[in-house]
Amino acid sequence: MKEKPVKIAVMGHPGAKRNDVLRFEEGVWHLKIAAPPVEGKANKELIEYLSEILDISKSRIIIEKGAAGHRKLIALEGITQEAAEERLRKGMGE
Repeated sequence: MKEKPVKIAVMGHPGAKRNDVLRFEEGVWHLKIAAPPVEGKANKELIEYLSEILDISKSRIIIEKGAAGHRKLIALEGITQEAAEERLRKGMGE
């Protein structure tokens, strides 16, 4: 049986100087994204950054809701909720 994907809520802050995990607040991860919110560039950069920080392939990261807005629901395959949260916390302020 296939495991259910882990879901995380993300608030993207595009146009930043560099990618960064800002904070975890009220169940939402706030991430700075070093790409403008134009033609899907910020979403692509968000997926690449999450892939790097969570150490999972980009194909295992899906933007389920909010692709056109700042607030997104992201599905992650191949990682547990605990591992995802731990890796995101480690990424804060790097």
